[in-house]
Amino acid sequence: MISQEQFNKEIELIVANAIREDVGDGDHSSLACIPEKTIGKAKLLVKDEGIIAGVEFAKIVFAYIDKDLKVETLIEDGSKVKYGDIVFYVEGSSQSILKAERLVLNAMQRMSAIATKTKQFVDLLEGTGTKILDTRKTTPGIRALEKWAVKIGGGENHRFALYDMIMLKDNHIDFAGGITKAITKTKDYLKNTDRDLKIIVEARNLDEIKEIIENKGVYRILIDNFNYEDTRKAVALIGDTCLTESSGGINEKTIRKYAECGVDYISSGALTHSVYNMDLSLKAV
Repeated sequence: MISQEQFNKEIELIVANAIREDVGDGDHSSLACIPEKTIGKAKLLVKDEGIIAGVEFAKIVFAYIDKDLKVETLIEDGSKVKYGDIVFYVEGSSQSILKAERLVLNAMQRMSAIATKTKQFVDLLEGTGTKILDTRKTTPGIRALEKWAVKIGGGENHRFALYDMIMLKDNHIDFAGGITKAITKTKDYLKNTDRDLKIIVEARNLDEIKEIIENKGVYRILIDNFNYEDTRKAVALIGDTCLTESSGGINEKTIRKYAECGVDYISSGALTHSVYNMDLSLKAV
């Protein structure tokens, strides 16, 4: 995974680019009708229910827009919220609050939706020992926010991008000429480039599971699109050779059964690509 320093840089880039996109050469609506020195106060109002996420990100946005804006937090990231709850108050320049409003809402609405869905999956896995992972199936440009939201919801992050972990999927294997060739070439590449990256290999059937096991040094095997019976067989074959991960269309109805097959992780793109934004508003007080 990427370092905290790298993650923080990603967040900085997201904020800077979003403000560039939304504000441009100025918020002319506010500049036109609100005097520069006007002081105002607004509240973040919940009009839905679920897990709130993005409070700390909102603070970053407000500070980026105007370091003099003051935020009073009433509800922290990861907390359950319901209709009518007030998450925080922000006070300071009215122009600054309005300049930050849309970015704060867009981010928090999506982050809260992702955290809420993640928490649902986490609850379904309770007692199994299996952990839920996200994927790279994220919205271009705001991956750091979406993966942050997964963590807030109680899930864990898979690799952040193509550069922080090796993941040999079906296409890599086919283009490389097979599993053993793909793994061997990968080990040589890591040695020759002096990189220390973990290797995950996808398996499409039990025979591929056996071949992956024969190649030492694999961190995790991705048991992709297996049924329950074959997943249990795969877990038994792998034993403590390496970690296991199930994936492939796993949803709320099937996740518990896959966990009961004994896998260490279940990854789900639905955490980030199939959510409905939480309804939030920033209202003047």
